[in-house]
Amino acid sequence: MGNTKWWDIAVVSAAAILCLLLVANQARDRELVGAIVVIVVFVTVWFAIGRGQADGGRRATVAAALVIVLSGVGTAINPGMATIQVIAFPLLWYYAATLREAIVTNVLLALSVGIGYWSALGATLDDLLEATLVESISLAGSITLGLWISRISVESASRERLLVELRETQAQLAAVSRDAGALNERERLARELHDTIAQDLTGLVLLAQRTRRELVSGSPTVGETLDLLEDSARNALAETRSLVAASAPVALAEGGIRAALDRLASRFGRETGIVVSVAGETPPLDRDTEVVLLRCAQEGLANVRKHSAASSASLELTGDATSVTLIVRDDGGGFDPALDSDGFGLSGMRDRLTLVGGTLAIASAPGEGTSLTATLPRSAVLA
Repeated sequence: MGNTKWWDIAVVSAAAILCLLLVANQARDRELVGAIVVIVVFVTVWFAIGRGQADGGRRATVAAALVIVLSGVGTAINPGMATIQVIAFPLLWYYAATLREAIVTNVLLALSVGIGYWSALGATLDDLLEATLVESISLAGSITLGLWISRISVESASRERLLVELRETQAQLAAVSRDAGALNERERLARELHDTIAQDLTGLVLLAQRTRRELVSGSPTVGETLDLLEDSARNALAETRSLVAASAPVALAEGGIRAALDRLASRFGRETGIVVSVAGETPPLDRDTEVVLLRCAQEGLANVRKHSAASSASLELTGDATSVTLIVRDDGGGFDPALDSDGFGLSGMRDRLTLVGGTLAIASAPGEGTSLTATLPRSAVLA
């Protein structure tokens, strides 16, 4: 409704057609001149006053009034000018702010043109009936078409608003998704850092302290401890590079999960002096499942190192048709699982398992050691 370029074309085209009709109908000179003047003023009103005044306003009211008057005057000069209604009726819909205003101005236009038509024909009773019939049909057609177009315009505007709201909602959902993705990535990195780099650094600190004691005491095993310190540092560097590259842990590069657990147990024993045994086998596992199991084993042994004061520990890996299970046991001092913990280890392990549909069970009591059981569903295991 508000595209002024097409309205410009419509107004100018209607004016040109009216002029051609007047010439074709061989209007008398005075009628021709008078009608052309009305047409020129009509076009001038559009470009000078009415153009761009869609949906009401003071200038739109003035333009509508002039359209009604000029249409009646032009038709009174020459009855062929009644054709001006083909553009006058739509212009009144264009200028109107409400449906009521549009209908009222359409009625006024029909009256103005009807009076002009009746006057031009001869002002007899028969002419009045003819003018009334013609204008009634014109008015009915204008109102019907106008209401239909207005309804389409309202529905179009409503759909446009809905589309804008949908786009805004999509943008908000995208922002929420990005935020959630960033949060999940931060949580993943926190778990990876805790399960790898933090534990490696803890081991390095303990080995450095052990080296210091051996140097002070002149222990002959200091060279072996230094080799172990270097090996641990290299392993931490490799894990860091693996984490940066977002690839699988270095420990899983050869031999799968069972070989990785054997190497983990051997290294842990050399660093801490705690004997760790490894037992059990599983069906073939996908790499993501192996990563989860290895991280659980690393976290379980990290807790043994920090809190248990154990002399031995074990890693037991089992699998069947429905699940795969890793059990980390130690003979240390144990603890009460019901008490709140301010550490990240066990909660991080539980979160990691939850992401793949797994569970973590803790069995412990003061003085009775600890058993951590990580279980993953069969769906995470390759057939």
